[in-house]
Amino acid sequence: MKLIDRYIGRGVVITTIYGLFVLSLVLVLGNIFKELLDLMINRDVPVKYLFMFMLYVLPFSFTFTVPWAFLTAVLLVFGRMSADNEMVALRACGTSLLRVCLPVLGVAVLLSAFTFWINTTIAPQALDAMRNSIATIARSNPQSLFVADEVIDEFAGRKIFVGGKDGNRLSNVTLIEEASGAQPERIILAQEGEIDVDDEGGELLLTLRHARFEQRDSKAPDDLAKIRHGISVGEATVSIRLLDLVNNYWLSKPLRAYTLRELWEYLPEAETQNDPGLVSRIKVEMSKRLSLSLACIAFAIVAMPLGVTAQRKETSIGFAISLALAFGYFFFVVLAEMLRDDVALHPYLLLWVPNILFIGIGAWLLLRLDHR
Repeated sequence: MKLIDRYIGRGVVITTIYGLFVLSLVLVLGNIFKELLDLMINRDVPVKYLFMFMLYVLPFSFTFTVPWAFLTAVLLVFGRMSADNEMVALRACGTSLLRVCLPVLGVAVLLSAFTFWINTTIAPQALDAMRNSIATIARSNPQSLFVADEVIDEFAGRKIFVGGKDGNRLSNVTLIEEASGAQPERIILAQEGEIDVDDEGGELLLTLRHARFEQRDSKAPDDLAKIRHGISVGEATVSIRLLDLVNNYWLSKPLRAYTLRELWEYLPEAETQNDPGLVSRIKVEMSKRLSLSLACIAFAIVAMPLGVTAQRKETSIGFAISLALAFGYFFFVVLAEMLRDDVALHPYLLLWVPNILFIGIGAWLLLRLDHR
């Protein structure tokens, strides 16, 4: 039996590695490269940061690509063994189907432990490192934040739109200064602009030329009748502290950047803030980390009987089945993310539905095949 265990285990592991490489290359790195190419060309981001970003994003991709690659591997290996009558030979030798499945379940447990480590610790830390790199770029080269035909909202209390950019020179600049509650307080329209950095003062200097101001009433910003139009200046300089830029960036730290322990410690604090939406989002994030860590086990249990009954060794058939199963599983993840602010629906419970369904259906199919 040790020979059979090594044969099946080696086949599943090798196929999983191939599948992980293909999925990461096609579905993840290909799309990332498109975005990074835009950063390199339009934002003048150093090449070393581009490779760092790719490494930082890979742990997040493993959350989905590792279970999917393992699911495909199990379907392909068991489909091939069934098509080549290897399953019939094992059954004829007195080996039960459940015994044949043991090495696959062992690999599934190891991969689940690996994805648990990735989901709860490595992926959040990678996002933190990526955010730190972005903050470093913003602090050392703030001009890279300005891109033509895009809204720059990294500055606290300000939104800037640039129509064109040539080096540090800008054209058709729109600057919106916001009051409390994200209400526009002053709008500046400038034909030209220029970006300079005051290294000693730690400030970004935005010089606007041929500018026109529209000032709103601070007490009634929505009252259009109180807007003062036509205030024009030949040149005006707006200064932005780079420290404020970095601090504002870190204040917006998403829940995805928290480790599981940090989320667990943050949950009581969120409950004391009397914010049900925040509590629900934290529970969804925690449940997603834990539920996705069990995806490999759920996929293994449901894929083994499906691979045997399919009795096809073509790669396309196995991949098609894995695509359908993965879509059904991750549909609940997307649905829970969409409903994460709806406290009444308890969206964090939806994340456990696919595991329960896949394990229940897979166990029933395995027992049925084993007694056939």
